Amino acid sequence: MNESRRPPIADSSLALLAKGYAWLPDRRRRTTAPLVRTRLMGQEAVVLHGPEAVRFFYDEKHVERRTALPGPVLSTLFGHGAVHTLDGPDHRVRKELFLSLLTGAEAVAGLVDRVAAAWDDAVESWSGRRAVLFDETSRVLTRGVCQWAGIVVEDVEPLARDLVAMVDGFATPGPRHWRARRARARCETWLGRLVEDVRSGLVAAPTNSVLEGMARHRDADGRLLDPHTAAVELLNVIRPTVAVCWFVTYAGHALHRRPGLREGLIGDDPAYAVAFAHELRRFYPFAPFVGGQAVTDLEWWGEPIRSGTLVLLDLYGQNHDPDLWDDPYTFEPHRFLQRPPERDELIPQGGGDREAGHRCPGEDVTIALLRALVPRLARLEYEVPDQDLRIPLNRMPTRVRSGFVMDAVKVPAPVLSAARPIS
Repeated sequence: MNESRRPPIADSSLALLAKGYAWLPDRRRRTTAPLVRTRLMGQEAVVLHGPEAVRFFYDEKHVERRTALPGPVLSTLFGHGAVHTLDGPDHRVRKELFLSLLTGAEAVAGLVDRVAAAWDDAVESWSGRRAVLFDETSRVLTRGVCQWAGIVVEDVEPLARDLVAMVDGFATPGPRHWRARRARARCETWLGRLVEDVRSGLVAAPTNSVLEGMARHRDADGRLLDPHTAAVELLNVIRPTVAVCWFVTYAGHALHRRPGLREGLIGDDPAYAVAFAHELRRFYPFAPFVGGQAVTDLEWWGEPIRSGTLVLLDLYGQNHDPDLWDDPYTFEPHRFLQRPPERDELIPQGGGDREAGHRCPGEDVTIALLRALVPRLARLEYEVPDQDLRIPLNRMPTRVRSGFVMDAVKVPAPVLSAARPIS
């Protein structure tokens, strides 16, 4: 159809808020076209889906991220000036910093060791009492990642609340969003001052630490990051690490619904633990979609996409597509024992090439942390009292409503004996 003759399209912003994760899959099921056309906040938008669409979306000749991320998301989740807002050489140089900090085997192992030790120390305090898995895990992850990053934190609890708030409030209007903004402002101010203190010599950053790396990094123009941007990027290491508490809580949910899954985890089978981590990230909802802006007039399977159009990639829908996954609404880790996921197939936090594109550089960290923590969770003995275990799809980002409450926690003796603080 000629673009000038295409009938006007109604704005879907309210439908998105009402349906949440189900909005894009529902729209796709109602059309036989290769893409979905809609409008969001008055802007023309198209929705793409599938591994080929992932490659199309992350090609910088087609779609750019820099101008597409809305202000509310930058003011809560990513931060203004973050690597997510860059394209071209600026993005590649900044991305290399993140890859150097987050993808080496030694770096990942160091972070996992810190977090695992923080978990083993923390579970002793859960013994015999009620514990909320989401809250407890957020504090464990905050303590571990800050120690690993070279950041001294006296009181972990308020920082953990702020880091959770940034994720919890990025995709919604109202009180959660304003809590996220205030949390980010507090953390950026604190970390910006810390960067200045490192540069002035008032604070000694551990050699080769994340703190030192951010304080000393020079961008493509050869200049040091300004303290605010350095603080933003420090948070873009710490915040997504703490967000792994969503998946650990989902693991508690999965093990409660299907207790038989514990056996493979308790047996300390590394391949099964990794498969379980992949299935957590596929099955449970996290990011609903990602967006960019068409940099020129494009065409997708014969359908025109005008320059400036908002281009959305449906993450949740692709991770539950029956054309890609057998029984997509069944939690089944064994699917990933049969074969590992393809790069552009499993996309819980986006896709594309990790080295040069916008794919999350911390994906290996997420999998390694889940591989360490989920078997530890499976070894715990606890009661699950009556509580609200629903995961509402109209809440973005969603989570287990109760946070997964555990009563009468019993810590296995091997965990107690293995708990050793790392100096």
